Amino acid sequence: MLSDEITKDRILAVDDTPDNLILLQTILEVEGYEIDLVADGAAALQYVEESPPDLILLDVMMPLMDGYEVTRRIRSSSTPYIPILLLTAFNDASVVEGLDAGADDFIRKPFDQDELMARVRSLLRLKHSLDAQRAMSRAREDFVSRLTHDLRTPLVAADRMLNLFLQDIFCPTSDEMKQAVSAMVRSNHNLLEMVNTLLEVSRFEAGQKTMRFESYNLLEIVQEVVQELNTLAQEKSLTIKIDTGTEKEHPVNELSVIGDRLELRRVVGNLIGNAIKFTDLGSIDVRIYRSKSSGKSNSESPLDKEWVVLEVSDTGYGIAEEDLPHLFERFRQGKHKRAGSGLGLHLSHRIVETHGGKIEVVSELGKGSTFTVYLPAG
Repeated sequence: MLSDEITKDRILAVDDTPDNLILLQTILEVEGYEIDLVADGAAALQYVEESPPDLILLDVMMPLMDGYEVTRRIRSSSTPYIPILLLTAFNDASVVEGLDAGADDFIRKPFDQDELMARVRSLLRLKHSLDAQRAMSRAREDFVSRLTHDLRTPLVAADRMLNLFLQDIFCPTSDEMKQAVSAMVRSNHNLLEMVNTLLEVSRFEAGQKTMRFESYNLLEIVQEVVQELNTLAQEKSLTIKIDTGTEKEHPVNELSVIGDRLELRRVVGNLIGNAIKFTDLGSIDVRIYRSKSSGKSNSESPLDKEWVVLEVSDTGYGIAEEDLPHLFERFRQGKHKRAGSGLGLHLSHRIVETHGGKIEVVSELGKGSTFTVYLPAG
């Protein structure tokens, strides 16, 4: 039957007074809810850990562990969100303490049955809504993970096959054909990079991204990236210059930051790669230095706080003023014909924020752009 297929909401009632528990059980079971009863805070915490309910009705005044402490422990645990309705006979101050501890609502004793049920229904609607959002998020994460895996496999295989053609493994290849295959290899690499970026963005948004924070010299990371991208710059007759000031002003050993090396390299590569991509004439200037200023939006930082600042400037097309406020949004593509997926800058922004830093940009159409990254000095 249909009624047997419907899952009842489970409610946990916690009260050290047996009569109160019996009253709650009677009211809630009549309304069709499944209810479990415990008489103290320790038993409630054990129940929540073993079998999380959909809602908790929690008495404030209990011996050994009161409702405030139970609420704080539940909220500080890794348990998925459970609405908590406090049952209290205290004054307003106790309500404030309960809400600050993490409770969602309260009702005073002796309570009106209709008011109790209205608050129960309201909190369960909230619970169902959040559960649905989490389910959709998990489905999206699974889809993106499967999609990127399915896309990566043929792309990697195609890359290997194309490189074999370039090496004349199968048969001699004319220069014209090699140029065509080389163009296919570049397109394949761009698509593979886009897929990898999509996967990284998905991991960040799902909270599944783990990083290893250690001390690294940012200059060394920049030099590696520049060496790797220098060929692309030379193909466009561009030069990449690295400026650290004088050794006296900014000793190399003072350009260290605490972070995940791979992710920092991803940010540097994205910024310098974009500068090359959108610049046809001129140069790419990369500047690294220490500063006590954390940028234009927060001009004053704590006196004991220092930053390692990375500036990447180009003489490219520039960015329209109306696009600047939305530049780091996900899938935000520029108007230029070379604009990519709109994921690279979004991911760079997320990485920098995760490192406790920030990223800013100033740009003028026809003159170029400067991206500035502030990272806490290590």
